[in-house]
Amino acid sequence: MKFLFDLFPIFLFFVIFTLGDGNREAAQSLVNQYLSDFISGGAVTAMQAPVILATAVAIVATVVQVGYLLARRKKVDAMLWASLLIISVFGGLTIYFHNDSFIKWKPTILYWVFAGAILISQLLLKKNLIRTMMEKQIALPDPIWLRVNFAWIVFFILMGCVNLYVAFNFPTATWVKFKLFGFTGLMFAFVIGQSILLSKYIKDPDEPKA
Repeated sequence: MKFLFDLFPIFLFFVIFTLGDGNREAAQSLVNQYLSDFISGGAVTAMQAPVILATAVAIVATVVQVGYLLARRKKVDAMLWASLLIISVFGGLTIYFHNDSFIKWKPTILYWVFAGAILISQLLLKKNLIRTMMEKQIALPDPIWLRVNFAWIVFFILMGCVNLYVAFNFPTATWVKFKLFGFTGLMFAFVIGQSILLSKYIKDPDEPKA
């Protein structure tokens, strides 16, 4: 359920961009009518409108996510706060300059922030963030926890690089599709692969203790 909740702004971005890309004049009209005060020059072209509209909706969706959790007095995790900050900054720049290069950098910055947080926590604070999140589900030897931690660091760094490659070597529509389906697939593949490798450390709860 949390995964679907986290995916909400990305899914909306995909839906709004796809609809806008198929109806560019309508998207242009909406952007120029409701977002002109936030745009340098006050207007965008029909070609620019779909990604601008999708970016605005994604920013609002992320704000709604945080507001929903705060209203229900639930914890807003650091990843969501980071996502809100980054999409607000890079999404805001995308809208103001009507330039999709900024929003295309957003996933990379977010993935690299995650990698940096895990690395800094391990090296400077001697705290394994992945262990903190997973140790209730699985018990691993300390050396294995360290390998898992660095595996996530490498994974996030590579995800950021893949995003840049797709974003700036393929049409925007291709990047938008890959952003939802490609990254989700890569994440699932990584988690499943890691689960298979770590399965030998998962003990049967009915197994007698030594």
